[in-house]
Amino acid sequence: MVAVLVAASLLTKQILWTPISAINMHDVVTNQFKMTNASFVGTDKDGNPFKINAVSGRQEYKKPDIILLEKPSGVVTRNTEKGKETDKVSANSGKFNIKTKELKLRGHVRVDSSNGDKILTEEMVIQL
Repeated sequence: MVAVLVAASLLTKQILWTPISAINMHDVVTNQFKMTNASFVGTDKDGNPFKINAVSGRQEYKKPDIILLEKPSGVVTRNTEKGKETDKVSANSGKFNIKTKELKLRGHVRVDSSNGDKILTEEMVIQL
């Protein structure tokens, strides 16, 4: 297959080149690791389970502990006076710090709690 492509370009005298200047090195350096259908599962400081999903997630080369999330959603369990409650969360974007287990959500943040409470806001920080 490669031989056919090389031969075809030589016969037609048309060779397609991508100049180095056309490559956006900033994107290459800042978006080293990208995941599609990213999913993070763990437990919070109290041992309660959490699960975070995202359409995509990416890590920057210089900040490996931070995962930038596109369209994050998930389920967080928390302790209350009445027992354990489950919250379904979603947002347009988010940042998840792997070390501190801090989830920062932005843009149309929605929380639907198992106790019936609902929260709609533009920003929210959840400490897992």
